[in-house]
Amino acid sequence: MAFAGFDLLRAEIVELGAVHPVGRVAEVGRGTIEITGLSATAALGDRAEIRCQSGRRLGAEVLSLRRDRVTLLADGAADGVAIGDQVELLGQTGIAPDDSWIGRIVDPFGQPLDGRPLQRGAVERSLRTPAPPAAQRRRLGGRLETGIAVFNTLLPLVRGQRIGLFAGSGVGKSSLLAKFARGVDADVVVIALIGERGRELREFVEKVLGPEGMARAVLVVATSDQSPLVRRRCAWSAMSVAEHFRDQGRHVLFLADSVTRFAEAHREVALAGGEAASLRGFPPSTSHQIMSLAERSGPGLEGTGDITAVFSVLVAGSDMEEPVADILRGVLDGHVVLDRGIAERGRYPAIDLLRSVSRSLPDAASKTENHLIALARRLLGAYDRAEMMIQAGLYNHGSDPLIDKALRVWPGLDAFLAQDEPETIAHSFARLAEALAQDVPGH
Repeated sequence: MAFAGFDLLRAEIVELGAVHPVGRVAEVGRGTIEITGLSATAALGDRAEIRCQSGRRLGAEVLSLRRDRVTLLADGAADGVAIGDQVELLGQTGIAPDDSWIGRIVDPFGQPLDGRPLQRGAVERSLRTPAPPAAQRRRLGGRLETGIAVFNTLLPLVRGQRIGLFAGSGVGKSSLLAKFARGVDADVVVIALIGERGRELREFVEKVLGPEGMARAVLVVATSDQSPLVRRRCAWSAMSVAEHFRDQGRHVLFLADSVTRFAEAHREVALAGGEAASLRGFPPSTSHQIMSLAERSGPGLEGTGDITAVFSVLVAGSDMEEPVADILRGVLDGHVVLDRGIAERGRYPAIDLLRSVSRSLPDAASKTENHLIALARRLLGAYDRAEMMIQAGLYNHGSDPLIDKALRVWPGLDAFLAQDEPETIAHSFARLAEALAQDVPGH
């Protein structure tokens, strides 16, 4: 225990740094700041601190390099920055998670946001570590208890799986993520709140997540008023925290809300650095940023744990072909679509099952369970295709036996999909079988 204390103290001392190169502000304009005197020492991605004559200190990041100039993008508004202001180069900065962070709220730099002192970990981790070697990673693990009927049955979640949660605003996305945080079988939950409204943080922690969810969670938060550098860093920092616990052999549930805001923050940074926009306004590097973040989650190497990940995506007008949704859907092991029409008729979680898929199937279920899942999907699909005729009173009973069956089981299936009270996988499948049994004459 004493040695651990010395390691933590040594990490704090190393972080202080004895010497830092210093440059001067040469030009301020168009959102970036030009610096002289650091071209020989600065590297892309280095952090810097601008010391204004007014006494203000402003964080910044190296955006581009030239032979005689270094371009910085500031963490905030450049008000008060003047020609000749001193700029201290801090170098590459990571994050040093510690086990004591569980139950805490931190910012993307590892500073506490809950008003209490925070212990720095003994080892600083890079924010952008490569994913585990593909050929050495384990396969997906066993099915996880989620406490939510539809995910216990029709959309199973397995250990190490990565799924996307695609939704517009106001259809229950945050509430569903909180249910995952409370109900999914995991050792630690790491939640990245990227670009969230500041007023909602306390409500999310105290009301939506609650003491039960917070007891095993680490929240990494960057609010919507912060710079794109900080919002983008939030996703990387949260993933580094998840990797810290994964490397200890723990099972980590990683929740990111949302990848869309991460991509938008990267777009702002990339465009400021001179990268051209191409994918509906997103620069070409957006694809790599999203894919590399997603690949860092998933099954770990032998001797380590796993990161089961849920990435939320904001889709305007349910457009699943917009760039961020299209990129992310291609690298995940499943996607869940929340539909506004379902939410408006009062069914939560508002999952459109026919547009959602879990790629852990059929391996995650037994033969009998797969039969129930296939039957439920077939009947829901039949009802969906005939719904307009049914609502208009144009369908005649007996015209199609499959639609007749779908009509009989629809109320029970719809009620089953709305069930989100905590229950086991076995209980969920038993209730699914009961809902489907409504088709049996005389039941």
